Amino acid sequence: MRALSLPLALLLAAPLIACAGVSEAAKGPQLSPVSYPAALASPAQLPPAGPQPPAASANSLWQVGSRTFFKDPRAGKVGDILTVMISIDDSARTQNTTATSRTAGMKAGIPHLFGLETALGRFLPGAFDPASSIETNSTTSSQGAGAVTRAEKINLTVAVIVTNVLPNGNLVIQGTQEVRTNNEVRQLTVTGIVRPEDISAANTINHTQIAEARISYGGRGDVSRVQKTPPGQSLVEKYSPF
Repeated sequence: MRALSLPLALLLAAPLIACAGVSEAAKGPQLSPVSYPAALASPAQLPPAGPQPPAASANSLWQVGSRTFFKDPRAGKVGDILTVMISIDDSARTQNTTATSRTAGMKAGIPHLFGLETALGRFLPGAFDPASSIETNSTTSSQGAGAVTRAEKINLTVAVIVTNVLPNGNLVIQGTQEVRTNNEVRQLTVTGIVRPEDISAANTINHTQIAEARISYGGRGDVSRVQKTPPGQSLVEKYSPF
């Protein structure tokens, strides 16, 4: 029964997947719903709600709605928001050229073989000469050239959420940003680990100060679909033995 449940579920889900694909082709890609990262999905991970501050008097230095007065306002606990400044301007160029050539030749004979060299002529063609019975020649050559030129330039800013605080005080961050233009959705995802000391007074941090950084910038929609290699062609190119 269990063996049939998975194929049956896939069969029932196929029309839904097809409808979703047709809807996206007709209406364009839709934005993902706004939600906290997976690490904050559990209520146990969310910071507890504290008591409401009392209203300040008219002549008080404290303003109602202010988060801190003497405390550092930078992100430091689960649920806080931090701004990541992404400025990538990388370029690389690699060029390789290889050329090999080899010529080999061999000539051998058996003028004396226990006195049987004359008897061999009875079984071999008439032009058989024991003194030069084997001769080979081979010539091989190979040439190869390859070049890689890469240039990346990205300047973006994204707000992320602190999803965890490690025992040593470092912060685990995660954030996603989606922008839709016409029928194309551009998605930016940033995850990694930062030190509280690297966060500036403006509550920002550069992407170069993020350890184990995972930065993904891509999209989905009409342009991405046209530029993407078809799945069948990708499989043929990946597993072709030639």
